[in-house]
Amino acid sequence: MNFNATTAATTDTPYQLNYVESLWEGMYEGRDPLVVTGIFAFLMHEIVYFGRFIPFLICDFIPYFQKYKLQPNKTNSNEDYWNCTWKVLKSHFLYEGPLIFFFHPMATFLGMRVSAPFPGWQQMCVEIAIFFIFEDFYHYHMHRFMHWPPFYKKVHKIHHDYSAPFGIAAEYAHPIETMILGFGTVGGPLVYHGVVHYLLELDVKWELHLATMLLWIVLRLFQAIDAHSGYDFPWSLHNWVPFWAGAEHHDYHHQMFIGNYASSFRLWDHVFGTNVKFVAYRKRQKEERLKAQKVKAQ
Repeated sequence: MNFNATTAATTDTPYQLNYVESLWEGMYEGRDPLVVTGIFAFLMHEIVYFGRFIPFLICDFIPYFQKYKLQPNKTNSNEDYWNCTWKVLKSHFLYEGPLIFFFHPMATFLGMRVSAPFPGWQQMCVEIAIFFIFEDFYHYHMHRFMHWPPFYKKVHKIHHDYSAPFGIAAEYAHPIETMILGFGTVGGPLVYHGVVHYLLELDVKWELHLATMLLWIVLRLFQAIDAHSGYDFPWSLHNWVPFWAGAEHHDYHHQMFIGNYASSFRLWDHVFGTNVKFVAYRKRQKEERLKAQKVKAQ
């Protein structure tokens, strides 16, 4: 990459790269950036996707954690796990992999920064928050559309093969659905970059950086896998951040095949009334638990 290892490309002020930034520059040095980005992003996706699922898989075999299962009366077989894993891997290599490789030339054509230094953590936090908001809004409306009977029957029904979902079922879907919903993850950053670079013409430091994009994808994978985990732990994020959706919210959608269409937040389901049955259902569950505790205490 055309970049001095000791001086930032966007300023005349000397800047000493940190350890991670130096590794980043070394990874690209003398290599085709398209190939480097493609391989790195794909391997990162696979490691995070399957690695994040492992803790939930372990919990399935430890009796203590079964009390945190959202649908304890439903058990997925080993065949379910292997079937899901095989189909997800096939989707990753045949569909998502090529899209990941295509992202680099498209993003660099639009002017996305790749060279170090990375943006500051404050900037990354702001940008990733914007991406979460964009993706959640987009996902809500596209997901709700996918429950239109003709589309559901031909495309979205595949994702509902598992009424009691588990982590790696997050990307178990028809290729058309993968591409449509995938735009929510990729499109937000590209729209943001287009606004900053072409519309507002802000300083180059505010333009999208590949490192921010990769961090966003990691967090999005964590969100998706957690939402399909089938577990609601006391330390689950929604118990600390009330507007976060999490598995407690999305698991109901798989259980009942309707409602709770958003991915990360609860806002749009509340605004459009698609969480009414969910709220009533959880209220009944709470009342039944309290009643059972009173009976047990007598």
